[in-house]
Amino acid sequence: MSKKKSVILFASGGGSNALAIINYFKDNKNIDFPLIVSNNPKAGVLEIAKKEGIPSVVINKEELQSKELLNQIQSIAPDLIVLAGFLLKIPEFWTELWVNQIVNIHPALLPEFGGKGMYGKYVHQAVKEARKKETGMTIHYVNANYDEGNIIMQARCLIEDEDNPEQIAAKVLRLEHYFYPRTIAFLLAMD
Repeated sequence: MSKKKSVILFASGGGSNALAIINYFKDNKNIDFPLIVSNNPKAGVLEIAKKEGIPSVVINKEELQSKELLNQIQSIAPDLIVLAGFLLKIPEFWTELWVNQIVNIHPALLPEFGGKGMYGKYVHQAVKEARKKETGMTIHYVNANYDEGNIIMQARCLIEDEDNPEQIAAKVLRLEHYFYPRTIAFLLAMD
């Protein structure tokens, strides 16, 4: 029998991607979610953690840089660290320690519309202002720079002229909820 794979989720907001991932693996006894980490004490993802019986921890920027959190994560020995709408920058010493084990999802087709400050509604607003005919989402490995890690996969959707940023966001979120769990399953099956 194969060893159970553990996935630690990091999220700052409502947690819809985290929930999509948890639900996707609900009947899979070989995937474990030992921890959810958030930097926002009011994040909806913490309610999801409570409801799903997953331990959670709230951290601040300094704690993300600390050895205590690093040691806690190392003691779990995750197969994958999944950023699902986590807004703090992952420290470089993490990306050096967990090479190709930290993944992120971005609500645009990188390398366009990426980088510091480009998240959520800001991305969709920029896409709309650039009059793009399509957008999508990118799943990528995390490295030392915002949104610059190697791309794992992208999915696209068309933008109608009349689509506003909220409608664009809804289209992209549908792609995220479908492809993020399946990409994680693919990555976990690779080793």
